[in-house]
Amino acid sequence: MSIERTFEEREPFLWSRLAVRGPASETFLQGQLSQDLVVLDESGGWSSLLEPNSDVLATCYVHAIADGYELLVARSLGERALARLRRFHLRVQCTIELEDVARGPFNTVGEQVEQREPGPAEFVGLSPQCYGESFVERTVSFTKGCFTGQELVARLDARGASVPWRFVRAQGPTLEVIDAVLSAKGPPHPQGLSGVTSAVRRDAGLDALGFIHRSAVEGLDAVDERVQVTVID
Repeated sequence: MSIERTFEEREPFLWSRLAVRGPASETFLQGQLSQDLVVLDESGGWSSLLEPNSDVLATCYVHAIADGYELLVARSLGERALARLRRFHLRVQCTIELEDVARGPFNTVGEQVEQREPGPAEFVGLSPQCYGESFVERTVSFTKGCFTGQELVARLDARGASVPWRFVRAQGPTLEVIDAVLSAKGPPHPQGLSGVTSAVRRDAGLDALGFIHRSAVEGLDAVDERVQVTVID
């Protein structure tokens, strides 16, 4: 299955806000988010919101507010993120509200691809380690204590295990050409996806995000010299 469409560089990237307010907001979120809220400064920071099996449901940009925290999430994932938090919101002294907002950490799909940030199309049932070491460093704390989805993430970190899929940025002339390079080796992509998950048009062709199997990392340049692939570490 190919991606639904190729975006124009200035296609808006839309955001929603999950506002968690109340005396137990920090305690609740410390058990639900992968990042340690205590270490965030006033500018905030990234966290992952994981499923219980450690798959990344979404990333969120977290800020402290007067009576709790706000989590900025991609708008198309807002309802899923809300349902995921409410699943564990039992007899907790805080409220959770979802609303749309005008701006977020990046505001076009072109900016998302340029910054190599995964978005809704890239959250396809993979652990944080599949998105690279830098992603794990800025979204996951291994010292703060337990949080939902921690078990597999911590085990992968402790063992230094190699994950099967790697997140990449690829540049080439067409979706078909890029996808052929990303799919040239290894098993079918997660959940039947093609190698390319997001792409924007540039003057020289397409700038894309996607995944390759770990067995295909070596020798990518030899597949098609028209495509440049960078594994995001």
